[in-house]
Amino acid sequence: MASLWSFFGLPDPDAAQKSAVGNEQPPSGEQATLTNDPETSQSRLTNEPVPPVQEPLTDLPKIDSTPRSVPVPPNWNGPLTADGEPFHDLGVQAQVRRSFPSRALRYVAPDEMKRIPTRGIAQRIANGDTVIVDLRGLVHMDSHQNACRRDLKMMTNDVGVGVFALDQEDKLLMIPGTDVIVDISNHNLGINPLM
Repeated sequence: MASLWSFFGLPDPDAAQKSAVGNEQPPSGEQATLTNDPETSQSRLTNEPVPPVQEPLTDLPKIDSTPRSVPVPPNWNGPLTADGEPFHDLGVQAQVRRSFPSRALRYVAPDEMKRIPTRGIAQRIANGDTVIVDLRGLVHMDSHQNACRRDLKMMTNDVGVGVFALDQEDKLLMIPGTDVIVDISNHNLGINPLM
């Protein structure tokens, strides 16, 4: 009986051990076959390679090789293959026209005359923009900083929004636009609370 190793065409690792014990095992790729010798009318055991058994090709299942056309989806405007099938080119990216954003974050600093444009800020806030006002440029002008804060406070009262300080010195102010929600429950400023 052939071993599992010879079934897969691999050398039997136990062949040397079996031949030492006395069991003769044919080398890999050969099987012991019983043949009848017509001259001596005796049966004898020979080690000859056995040709592999091939199954007839008539028993294999038939494959239908007729091309089947894939229906083109309705409203298809893309390319077609030579067989008439829809071709999806994954390298082509459809450019979607994006609309311009309706809201923005605006940064405002005092101009050369050290003024804050409160009318322009009021229009931007009414459109939904959030405005950051930077008064840090007015370093040695404490009274002028206070005047700018009063102007911003009066303008935000007219518009109906609040002014929020983003630093501890009240020099960096944020004015949210209309319909912008600001969380006022957390009053930690700067990066120090995060550390």
